[in-house]
Amino acid sequence: MRAVVYEDVRTVGTREVADATVEADSDALIQITSSALCGTDLHMYDGRTGANPGLVLGHEPLGVVKQVGRAVETVAPGMRVVIPTHLFCGTCVMCARGLSAACLRARPGGPGAAYGYAGMGPYRGAQAELLRVPWADANCVRLPGEPGDSQEDDFVLLADAFVTGWHAATLAEVSAGDTVAVFGAGTIGLLSVHSALLRGARAVYCVDGIDARLDKAGELGAIQVDFRHGDPVEQIREHRARAGLPIGEEKLGGVDKVIDAVGFQARDRAQPDRERPNQVIADAARLVNPTGVIAVAGVYPEKDLRPQPGATADESLTAPWGTLFGKGVTVRFGRTHDRRYTVTLRDMIVSGRARPGTVVTHHGTLADAPELYRRFDRRENGVIKAVLHP
Repeated sequence: MRAVVYEDVRTVGTREVADATVEADSDALIQITSSALCGTDLHMYDGRTGANPGLVLGHEPLGVVKQVGRAVETVAPGMRVVIPTHLFCGTCVMCARGLSAACLRARPGGPGAAYGYAGMGPYRGAQAELLRVPWADANCVRLPGEPGDSQEDDFVLLADAFVTGWHAATLAEVSAGDTVAVFGAGTIGLLSVHSALLRGARAVYCVDGIDARLDKAGELGAIQVDFRHGDPVEQIREHRARAGLPIGEEKLGGVDKVIDAVGFQARDRAQPDRERPNQVIADAARLVNPTGVIAVAGVYPEKDLRPQPGATADESLTAPWGTLFGKGVTVRFGRTHDRRYTVTLRDMIVSGRARPGTVVTHHGTLADAPELYRRFDRRENGVIKAVLHP
């Protein structure tokens, strides 16, 4: 089968690899129709998180069931399915608690596993023609329609991006009437904006420094904040003051909820050619209102194998704990427990309430992957979310 494989730092190739097959009675084999590129793929592409040459990349698959093992009961050939990024057994104590991203059986070395993801188990990725799915009854989410229909882009984002944006809004406890700031207008930031608005936020600010991404945030209904024009915290405070603070909230010039959708590769605004991994948490602490909530959806790895100027190999952060403690702020982290959300979000797409596919900007074949990775990594040509069609 054809697949996208990691070859070296900033080099991927489209290669012939051994076909994925049914290896256990509980497996399914999926014919992939769409597989998205993710910012997490870039962490490996850039050599930051330790991918080995030959790793088949990708963890956002949509497709059709081709074959199932004899123990599979609820999935059958011909079904259209989306596969959550974090595969899980469905029966261990963590899965029973709904914490599927911390499954205790999927990876011998620790909790949780994922497809095509360095350090997250032996599972080959989904930027390929075929994908083996363990524990198929638990991991295959059935979908209506036919491959290539008008909801193809929406459904592929159920594998990771939309559920992660929703998870971020859930961690932040976004509810009706809240004011929200999302730092980062990549796919996760944009779908955090979409999720916050779906949950009833009255105003959502989105902070970034790339025109195409800010334009997309505005298209989704966010108030655009360009950090190239000055301190985004002060820009948001000034905007709120101009708009007029509600009666009784005159001393609450920040926002109720903040989402970090940037992670460890945040740029230092004072020195834009350097990284500053704690830039967003520092800004969030200044911006969030007393007793507010900060949700961290951006990735912070335990080790950075190729730290850039301003970053450190162990990614230790100096956080403004005094400010956070004094304000009584809640801070939440954590991988997305996909299966808490996938069915609900699927039904929101089917009803027309949610359209996450709006953030998809580019399509291509597996052969186009090297160039799409290059453009995505460099933030060129308006690439925000690219989807491959094997």
